[in-house]
Amino acid sequence: MPSASPSCPAPARAGETPPTAPPTRRTHPTPLHPAAWWLWSLSLGLAATRTTNPLLLTLLIATSAYVVAARRPHTPWARSYSAFVKLALAVLLIRLAFAVTLGSPLPGTHVIVTLPEVPLPDWAQGIRLGGKVTAETLTFAFYDGLKLATLLICVGAANALASPTRLLKSLPGALYEMGVAVVVALTFAPNLIADVQRLRAARRLRGRPDSGLRGLLQVGLPVLEGALERSVALAAAMDARGYGRTADVPPRVRRTTNALTLGGLLGVCAGTYGLLTAEGGTYGVPVLLAGAAAALAGLRLGGRRTPRTRYRPDPWGARAWLVTASGAAVAAALAWASVHDPAALHPGVIPLTTPTLPLYPAAAILLGLLPAFVTPPPEEPS
Repeated sequence: MPSASPSCPAPARAGETPPTAPPTRRTHPTPLHPAAWWLWSLSLGLAATRTTNPLLLTLLIATSAYVVAARRPHTPWARSYSAFVKLALAVLLIRLAFAVTLGSPLPGTHVIVTLPEVPLPDWAQGIRLGGKVTAETLTFAFYDGLKLATLLICVGAANALASPTRLLKSLPGALYEMGVAVVVALTFAPNLIADVQRLRAARRLRGRPDSGLRGLLQVGLPVLEGALERSVALAAAMDARGYGRTADVPPRVRRTTNALTLGGLLGVCAGTYGLLTAEGGTYGVPVLLAGAAAALAGLRLGGRRTPRTRYRPDPWGARAWLVTASGAAVAAALAWASVHDPAALHPGVIPLTTPTLPLYPAAAILLGLLPAFVTPPPEEPS
Protein backbone atom coordinates (compact mmCIF):
# COMPACT_ATOMS: atom_id res chain seq x y z
CA MET A 1 0.00 0.00 0.00
CA PRO A 2 1.53 3.33 -1.00
CA SER A 3 2.30 5.70 1.82
CA ALA A 4 0.71 9.15 1.95
CA SER A 5 2.76 12.03 0.71
CA PRO A 6 4.20 14.15 3.53
CA SER A 7 2.83 17.27 1.90
CA CYS A 8 -0.75 15.97 1.75
CA PRO A 9 -2.78 15.31 4.93
CA ALA A 10 -4.16 11.82 5.45
CA PRO A 11 -7.88 11.48 4.65
CA ALA A 12 -10.19 11.43 7.66
CA ARG A 13 -11.83 8.14 8.55
CA ALA A 14 -15.55 7.67 8.91
CA GLY A 15 -16.90 9.26 12.10
CA GLU A 16 -13.76 11.34 12.73
CA THR A 17 -13.55 15.12 12.55
CA PRO A 18 -11.25 16.22 9.75
CA PRO A 19 -8.15 18.05 10.96
CA THR A 20 -8.27 21.82 10.75
CA ALA A 21 -5.38 24.10 9.94
CA PRO A 22 -4.04 26.11 12.87
CA PRO A 23 -5.32 29.70 12.93
CA THR A 24 -2.99 32.18 11.35
CA ARG A 25 -1.84 34.97 13.61
CA ARG A 26 -2.18 38.45 12.15
CA THR A 27 0.90 40.57 12.57
CA HIS A 28 0.68 44.33 12.41
CA PRO A 29 3.62 46.53 11.44
CA THR A 30 5.29 48.46 14.22
CA PRO A 31 3.77 51.95 14.46
CA LEU A 32 5.98 54.95 13.97
CA HIS A 33 7.62 56.55 16.99
CA PRO A 34 5.39 59.45 18.15
CA ALA A 35 8.35 61.81 18.54
CA ALA A 36 9.07 61.42 14.80
CA TRP A 37 5.60 62.73 13.99
CA TRP A 38 6.11 65.73 16.28
CA LEU A 39 9.53 66.52 14.81
CA TRP A 40 8.11 66.28 11.29
CA SER A 41 5.15 68.55 12.12
CA LEU A 42 7.24 71.11 14.00
CA SER A 43 9.70 71.21 11.09
CA LEU A 44 6.84 72.06 8.74
CA GLY A 45 5.73 74.73 11.19
CA LEU A 46 9.27 76.13 11.30
CA ALA A 47 9.26 76.24 7.51
CA ALA A 48 5.99 78.19 7.62
CA THR A 49 7.62 80.89 9.77
CA ARG A 50 10.25 81.54 7.08
CA THR A 51 7.81 82.71 4.39
CA THR A 52 4.71 84.80 3.81
CA ASN A 53 4.15 83.54 0.28
CA PRO A 54 0.51 82.32 0.26
CA LEU A 55 1.26 79.73 -2.43
CA LEU A 56 4.01 78.10 -0.35
CA LEU A 57 1.90 78.28 2.81
CA THR A 58 -1.02 76.66 1.01
CA LEU A 59 1.33 73.93 -0.23
CA LEU A 60 2.48 73.32 3.36
CA ILE A 61 -1.14 73.00 4.49
CA ALA A 62 -1.93 70.60 1.65
CA THR A 63 1.14 68.50 2.47
CA SER A 64 0.21 68.10 6.13
CA ALA A 65 -3.44 67.42 5.24
CA TYR A 66 -2.50 64.66 2.79
CA VAL A 67 -0.25 62.91 5.31
CA VAL A 68 -2.93 63.18 8.00
CA ALA A 69 -5.59 61.79 5.67
CA ALA A 70 -3.33 58.88 4.70
CA ARG A 71 -1.88 57.95 8.10
CA ARG A 72 -4.31 59.19 10.74
CA PRO A 73 -5.26 56.34 13.11
CA HIS A 74 -8.85 55.43 13.89
CA THR A 75 -8.86 56.85 17.43
CA PRO A 76 -10.89 59.61 19.12
CA TRP A 77 -7.90 61.90 19.67
CA ALA A 78 -7.03 61.69 15.96
CA ARG A 79 -10.21 63.59 15.09
CA SER A 80 -8.81 66.84 16.47
CA TYR A 81 -7.26 67.83 13.14
CA SER A 82 -10.51 69.32 11.84
CA ALA A 83 -10.81 71.37 15.03
CA PHE A 84 -7.32 72.81 14.49
CA VAL A 85 -8.25 73.65 10.88
CA LYS A 86 -11.33 75.52 12.11
CA LEU A 87 -9.23 77.30 14.72
CA ALA A 88 -6.73 78.33 12.04
CA LEU A 89 -9.55 79.66 9.86
CA ALA A 90 -10.92 81.62 12.82
CA VAL A 91 -7.47 83.11 13.49
CA LEU A 92 -7.19 84.19 9.86
CA LEU A 93 -10.63 85.83 9.90
CA ILE A 94 -9.91 87.60 13.20
CA ARG A 95 -6.64 88.94 11.79
CA LEU A 96 -8.47 90.33 8.77
CA ALA A 97 -11.20 91.80 10.98
CA PHE A 98 -8.62 93.58 13.12
CA ALA A 99 -6.97 94.98 10.00
CA VAL A 100 -10.33 96.36 8.80
CA THR A 101 -11.55 97.81 12.09
CA LEU A 102 -8.30 98.92 13.73
CA GLY A 103 -6.47 99.88 10.58
CA SER A 104 -2.76 99.55 9.97
CA PRO A 105 0.18 101.96 9.84
CA LEU A 106 1.01 100.44 6.47
CA PRO A 107 0.50 103.06 3.75
CA GLY A 108 -1.59 102.15 0.73
CA THR A 109 -3.05 103.73 -2.38
CA HIS A 110 -5.66 101.16 -3.44
CA VAL A 111 -8.65 102.12 -1.27
CA ILE A 112 -11.33 99.41 -1.17
CA VAL A 113 -13.84 101.01 1.21
CA THR A 114 -13.95 103.90 3.64
CA LEU A 115 -15.56 103.13 7.00
CA PRO A 116 -16.85 105.73 9.46
CA GLU A 117 -13.94 106.69 11.70
CA VAL A 118 -14.49 106.92 15.45
CA PRO A 119 -12.61 109.80 17.13
CA LEU A 120 -10.37 108.67 19.98
CA PRO A 121 -8.78 110.64 22.86
CA ASP A 122 -5.18 111.82 22.80
CA TRP A 123 -3.91 108.96 24.98
CA ALA A 124 -4.99 106.47 22.28
CA GLN A 125 -2.62 107.81 19.65
CA GLY A 126 -1.61 105.19 17.10
CA ILE A 127 -4.97 103.39 17.25
CA ARG A 128 -7.61 104.00 14.62
CA LEU A 129 -11.19 102.74 14.51
CA GLY A 130 -12.58 102.77 11.01
CA GLY A 131 -11.28 104.90 8.19
CA LYS A 132 -9.81 103.83 4.87
CA VAL A 133 -9.34 100.14 4.17
CA THR A 134 -6.71 99.58 1.50
CA ALA A 135 -5.80 96.50 -0.50
CA GLU A 136 -2.25 96.69 0.84
CA THR A 137 -3.50 96.49 4.43
CA LEU A 138 -5.74 93.51 3.73
CA THR A 139 -3.01 91.71 1.78
CA PHE A 140 -0.47 92.19 4.55
CA ALA A 141 -2.97 90.99 7.17
CA PHE A 142 -3.87 87.98 5.02
CA TYR A 143 -0.22 86.96 4.62
CA ASP A 144 0.44 87.37 8.33
CA GLY A 145 -2.71 85.50 9.39
CA LEU A 146 -2.11 82.68 6.91
CA LYS A 147 1.37 82.11 8.33
CA LEU A 148 -0.03 81.72 11.85
CA ALA A 149 -2.87 79.53 10.56
CA THR A 150 -0.36 77.23 8.83
CA LEU A 151 1.60 76.88 12.06
CA LEU A 152 -1.58 75.91 13.94
CA ILE A 153 -2.50 73.34 11.29
CA CYS A 154 0.97 71.77 11.51
CA VAL A 155 0.57 71.43 15.29
CA GLY A 156 -2.86 69.89 14.69
CA ALA A 157 -1.26 67.34 12.38
CA ALA A 158 1.06 66.27 15.19
CA ASN A 159 -1.90 65.90 17.56
CA ALA A 160 -3.76 63.77 15.03
CA LEU A 161 -0.85 61.48 14.11
CA ALA A 162 1.07 60.95 17.38
CA SER A 163 -0.44 59.03 20.28
CA PRO A 164 -0.16 61.12 23.47
CA THR A 165 0.20 58.09 25.74
CA ARG A 166 2.97 56.58 23.62
CA LEU A 167 4.70 59.94 23.51
CA LEU A 168 4.60 60.13 27.30
CA LYS A 169 6.08 56.64 27.54
CA SER A 170 8.98 57.72 25.32
CA LEU A 171 9.94 60.77 27.38
CA PRO A 172 13.06 60.61 29.56
CA GLY A 173 12.59 60.18 33.29
CA ALA A 174 13.52 63.78 34.08
CA LEU A 175 10.58 65.05 31.99
CA TYR A 176 8.07 62.48 33.15
CA GLU A 177 6.08 64.71 35.52
CA MET A 178 6.08 67.66 33.15
CA GLY A 179 5.24 65.30 30.29
CA VAL A 180 2.18 64.01 32.12
CA ALA A 181 0.89 67.56 32.50
CA VAL A 182 1.54 68.31 28.83
CA VAL A 183 -0.08 65.08 27.65
CA VAL A 184 -3.15 65.71 29.80
CA ALA A 185 -3.39 69.21 28.33
CA LEU A 186 -2.97 67.92 24.78
CA THR A 187 -5.61 65.22 25.19
CA PHE A 188 -8.14 67.68 26.65
CA ALA A 189 -9.15 69.11 23.27
CA PRO A 190 -9.51 65.74 21.45
CA ASN A 191 -11.52 64.23 24.32
CA LEU A 192 -13.70 67.32 24.48
CA ILE A 193 -14.37 67.16 20.75
CA ALA A 194 -15.16 63.43 20.95
CA ASP A 195 -17.62 64.03 23.82
CA VAL A 196 -19.38 66.83 21.96
CA GLN A 197 -19.70 64.71 18.81
CA ARG A 198 -21.02 61.74 20.79
CA LEU A 199 -23.60 63.83 22.67
CA ARG A 200 -24.75 65.65 19.54
CA ALA A 201 -25.25 62.31 17.77
CA ALA A 202 -27.26 61.02 20.73
CA ARG A 203 -29.45 64.14 20.71
CA ARG A 204 -30.08 63.79 16.99
CA LEU A 205 -31.18 60.18 17.48
CA ARG A 206 -33.65 61.37 20.13
CA GLY A 207 -35.00 64.11 17.86
CA ARG A 208 -33.64 66.95 19.99
CA PRO A 209 -31.85 70.05 18.72
CA ASP A 210 -28.08 69.71 18.60
CA SER A 211 -27.08 73.08 17.14
CA GLY A 212 -27.52 76.69 18.07
CA LEU A 213 -27.26 78.28 21.48
CA ARG A 214 -29.89 76.02 23.05
CA GLY A 215 -28.21 72.85 21.87
CA LEU A 216 -24.82 74.12 23.03
CA LEU A 217 -26.10 74.85 26.53
CA GLN A 218 -27.77 71.44 26.86
CA VAL A 219 -24.64 69.64 25.64
CA GLY A 220 -22.22 71.64 27.81
CA LEU A 221 -23.30 70.18 31.18
CA PRO A 222 -22.82 66.48 30.20
CA VAL A 223 -19.47 67.36 28.63
CA LEU A 224 -18.36 69.07 31.86
CA GLU A 225 -19.53 66.08 33.90
CA GLY A 226 -17.57 63.69 31.69
CA ALA A 227 -14.45 65.86 32.00
CA LEU A 228 -14.70 65.81 35.81
CA GLU A 229 -15.14 62.03 35.85
CA ARG A 230 -12.06 61.58 33.67
CA SER A 231 -10.09 63.91 35.93
CA VAL A 232 -10.95 61.87 39.03
CA ALA A 233 -10.13 58.59 37.27
CA LEU A 234 -6.85 60.03 36.00
CA ALA A 235 -5.87 61.25 39.47
CA ALA A 236 -6.58 57.82 40.96
CA ALA A 237 -4.58 56.07 38.23
CA MET A 238 -1.62 58.45 38.66
CA ASP A 239 -1.60 57.93 42.41
CA ALA A 240 -1.74 54.14 41.99
CA ARG A 241 1.27 54.26 39.67
CA GLY A 242 3.37 56.28 42.08
CA TYR A 243 3.24 59.60 40.27
CA GLY A 244 5.42 62.26 41.89
CA ARG A 245 7.62 59.88 43.89
CA THR A 246 11.34 60.44 43.44
CA ALA A 247 14.53 58.70 44.48
CA ASP A 248 17.26 60.19 46.66
CA VAL A 249 20.25 61.66 44.80
CA PRO A 250 23.28 63.58 46.16
CA PRO A 251 22.88 67.39 46.34
CA ARG A 252 25.87 67.87 44.03
CA VAL A 253 24.22 65.85 41.28
CA ARG A 254 20.97 67.73 41.79
CA ARG A 255 22.65 71.14 41.46
CA THR A 256 24.58 70.02 38.38
CA THR A 257 21.40 68.74 36.81
CA ASN A 258 19.57 72.02 37.41
CA ALA A 259 22.44 74.09 36.02
CA LEU A 260 22.81 71.99 32.89
CA THR A 261 19.09 71.82 32.20
CA LEU A 262 18.43 75.53 32.78
CA GLY A 263 21.53 76.62 30.85
CA GLY A 264 20.77 74.23 28.02
CA LEU A 265 17.17 75.40 27.67
CA LEU A 266 18.30 79.04 27.65
CA GLY A 267 20.83 78.14 24.95
CA VAL A 268 18.15 76.41 22.89
CA CYS A 269 15.87 79.46 23.17
CA ALA A 270 18.69 81.84 22.21
CA GLY A 271 19.78 79.63 19.31
CA THR A 272 16.21 79.27 18.04
CA TYR A 273 15.75 83.03 18.20
CA GLY A 274 18.96 83.44 16.23
CA LEU A 275 17.72 81.05 13.54
CA LEU A 276 14.37 82.86 13.25
CA THR A 277 15.96 86.29 12.83
CA ALA A 278 18.18 87.46 10.03
CA GLU A 279 20.65 89.14 12.40
CA GLY A 280 21.34 86.01 14.43
CA GLY A 281 22.18 83.67 11.59
CA THR A 282 25.86 83.49 12.57
CA TYR A 283 25.50 82.53 16.21
CA GLY A 284 22.16 80.67 16.00
CA VAL A 285 23.41 77.21 15.02
CA PRO A 286 26.38 76.90 17.45
CA VAL A 287 24.37 78.26 20.38
CA LEU A 288 21.49 75.92 19.57
CA LEU A 289 23.77 72.88 19.37
CA ALA A 290 25.57 73.77 22.62
CA GLY A 291 22.28 74.35 24.41
CA ALA A 292 20.82 71.09 23.14
CA ALA A 293 23.93 69.16 24.30
CA ALA A 294 23.77 70.74 27.78
CA ALA A 295 20.03 70.11 28.06
CA LEU A 296 20.42 66.46 27.05
CA ALA A 297 23.17 66.01 29.64
CA GLY A 298 20.96 67.57 32.29
CA LEU A 299 18.05 65.34 31.36
CA ARG A 300 20.33 62.33 31.49
CA LEU A 301 21.39 63.16 35.03
CA GLY A 302 17.87 64.14 36.04
CA GLY A 303 16.57 60.72 35.10
CA ARG A 304 18.18 59.30 38.23
CA ARG A 305 15.52 60.95 40.39
CA THR A 306 12.64 59.17 38.69
CA PRO A 307 13.50 55.49 38.15
CA ARG A 308 11.01 54.09 35.68
CA THR A 309 10.60 50.94 33.65
CA ARG A 310 9.15 50.81 30.16
CA TYR A 311 7.00 47.98 28.85
CA ARG A 312 7.66 47.40 25.16
CA PRO A 313 9.37 50.72 24.37
CA ASP A 314 8.73 52.19 20.93
CA PRO A 315 11.72 51.57 18.66
CA TRP A 316 13.30 54.40 16.71
CA GLY A 317 13.90 52.74 13.38
CA ALA A 318 14.67 53.69 9.80
CA ARG A 319 11.13 54.95 9.18
CA ALA A 320 11.42 57.40 12.06
CA TRP A 321 14.70 58.72 10.66
CA LEU A 322 13.15 59.15 7.21
CA VAL A 323 10.11 61.00 8.56
CA THR A 324 12.24 63.29 10.70
CA ALA A 325 14.70 63.90 7.85
CA SER A 326 11.88 64.82 5.44
CA GLY A 327 10.56 67.49 7.79
CA ALA A 328 14.05 68.79 8.55
CA ALA A 329 14.80 69.00 4.82
CA VAL A 330 11.71 71.16 4.28
CA ALA A 331 12.67 73.50 7.12
CA ALA A 332 16.30 73.73 5.99
CA ALA A 333 15.34 74.38 2.36
CA LEU A 334 12.99 77.24 3.21
CA ALA A 335 15.48 78.70 5.69
CA TRP A 336 18.14 78.68 2.95
CA ALA A 337 15.74 80.17 0.40
CA SER A 338 14.68 82.94 2.79
CA VAL A 339 18.29 84.10 2.94
CA HIS A 340 19.28 83.68 -0.72
CA ASP A 341 15.95 84.54 -2.38
CA PRO A 342 13.89 86.60 0.09
CA ALA A 343 11.80 88.27 -2.63
CA ALA A 344 10.28 84.93 -3.68
CA LEU A 345 9.40 83.90 -0.13
CA HIS A 346 8.15 87.34 0.92
CA PRO A 347 6.10 88.87 -1.91
CA GLY A 348 5.93 92.63 -1.85
CA VAL A 349 2.96 94.51 -0.47
CA ILE A 350 4.10 98.04 -1.26
CA PRO A 351 3.95 98.16 -4.21
CA LEU A 352 1.38 95.39 -4.41
CA THR A 353 2.73 92.47 -6.44
CA THR A 354 1.31 89.11 -7.44
CA PRO A 355 3.02 86.22 -5.56
CA THR A 356 4.79 83.63 -7.65
CA LEU A 357 5.57 80.01 -6.87
CA PRO A 358 9.34 79.47 -6.56
CA LEU A 359 10.20 76.04 -7.92
CA TYR A 360 13.01 75.07 -5.55
CA PRO A 361 11.14 75.78 -2.26
CA ALA A 362 7.97 74.21 -3.69
CA ALA A 363 9.84 71.03 -4.63
CA ALA A 364 11.43 70.98 -1.17
CA ILE A 365 7.99 71.18 0.48
CA LEU A 366 6.90 68.12 -1.48
CA LEU A 367 9.54 66.16 0.44
CA GLY A 368 7.17 66.45 3.39
CA LEU A 369 4.89 63.93 1.67
CA LEU A 370 7.42 61.15 2.31
CA PRO A 371 5.74 59.93 5.58
CA ALA A 372 2.60 59.07 3.61
CA PHE A 373 4.57 56.43 1.67
CA VAL A 374 7.20 55.08 4.09
CA THR A 375 5.07 54.64 7.22
CA PRO A 376 2.68 51.73 7.78
CA PRO A 377 -1.03 52.41 7.23
CA PRO A 378 -3.25 52.69 10.31
CA GLU A 379 -4.90 49.58 11.64
CA GLU A 380 -8.52 49.10 10.69
CA PRO A 381 -10.94 49.15 13.64
CA SER A 382 -12.08 45.67 14.60
